[in-house]
Amino acid sequence: MADILAVDDDPEILALIKDSLEKDRHLVTAALGANQVNFDCLAKYDLILLDVMMPGTDGFSFCKKIRAVVDCPILFLTAKTMETDIMNGLNLGADDYITKPFGTGELRARVNAHLRREKREKHSILCASGARFDLSAKEVSVDNHVITLTKSEYEICEFLARNRGQVFSKSQIYEAVFGYDGESDPSTVAAHVKNLRAKLAVYDLSPIITVWGIGYKWQ
Repeated sequence: MADILAVDDDPEILALIKDSLEKDRHLVTAALGANQVNFDCLAKYDLILLDVMMPGTDGFSFCKKIRAVVDCPILFLTAKTMETDIMNGLNLGADDYITKPFGTGELRARVNAHLRREKREKHSILCASGARFDLSAKEVSVDNHVITLTKSEYEICEFLARNRGQVFSKSQIYEAVFGYDGESDPSTVAAHVKNLRAKLAVYDLSPIITVWGIGYKWQ
């Protein structure tokens, strides 16, 4: 089961996509255009189906806009078959094309093939709320600017981002990041979070919120 976003200005196409993919137990969010997409929820999707020819923001422009903040496969839905259009889409970060009109069998097969490949590949990038985590290099960047963090700040930041939406107490964060045999105490988490907020605020990001009486979460 995967979370899939489908963006197309044709309600009949969206209904076909939703009905077809839900047969494979996927959760499909349908949007009748880029302006209906909730940017705060982009990170949750495992795959995005994106129509090219849409009024307002077209698929190419939308792909270019979101590729920096999503790490999932993007598949274009398009009636265009010219090689230059296909190359343009791939250069913008798309992973594949499905040409209209398409059969439901082809749609399901192509989507599931990309999802299987995603599971096999080891991802080293995590994108959340405008921040980009290089998990191998242990770095956080915003708009290609690397944020200078201490080791503890990075570990707390990554832990919260990986578990976006979940609330954790200071003790839970401390134990997850430093282990039960840490040399400090959970009260230091508040200091680290304060520093993180200040460093993220420089880039107009404020993803770490306080849940009073409980702890913190990445929203």
